[in-house]
Amino acid sequence: MAPRPVGVDRTPRDLLLRGQGDAVSDAGLIAVLMGDDESCGHRILREHPSPDALWRVSAEDLVSLPGVGPASAARLLAGLEMSRRASAWRTGPRTTVSTPEDVVDLCWPQLRGADREHFWALALNTRNHLLRIVEVSVGSLNASIVHPRELFKDAVRVSSASLVVVHNHPSGDPTPSGADIQLTRRLVKAGDVLGIELLDHVVIGDGGEHRSMREMGLM
Repeated sequence: MAPRPVGVDRTPRDLLLRGQGDAVSDAGLIAVLMGDDESCGHRILREHPSPDALWRVSAEDLVSLPGVGPASAARLLAGLEMSRRASAWRTGPRTTVSTPEDVVDLCWPQLRGADREHFWALALNTRNHLLRIVEVSVGSLNASIVHPRELFKDAVRVSSASLVVVHNHPSGDPTPSGADIQLTRRLVKAGDVLGIELLDHVVIGDGGEHRSMREMGLM
């Protein structure tokens, strides 16, 4: 067999190995993750179009497709989960949280596609630089259970000067519920006692659409 000419092959795998990941299609990236050819990626995207449907895909959805087994489904799900976590890895002492849009930029990549409510706290220093993202609770389809004690425990531990809290609505509608508003007011009072100001509570829905309770005058 004659040797393959160097630089001729433009399969997704070879493009990635040559540092040309931006030239790889979405279907190609999925194929590499799943250890299959690009037709597999196209098949998955036809059934679960990117971005939102792909982020919500489950193991059951994947293994129901012809030629997709548990191992390849797990590899794709691992890749999706890694990308959700990537924004937290990029954060550091110079990350500034000043607006609701800053909160969405930080949190939405990890929250998109989640089928449960996740309630997080962003611990900030006196200059609004991010110290830590704390996952306070994971709830049900339409509710999260949050106690002020659990929220402020970690804030005190990292010497936080202020907090922004954020949670997602899997229903897609970011409008704060009555329970969200009551909880926010409890957290404001608890923060006043501890000297840690609650700056905002941001609710995120579909596509990164969001509501700021501060801007809505609810806190």
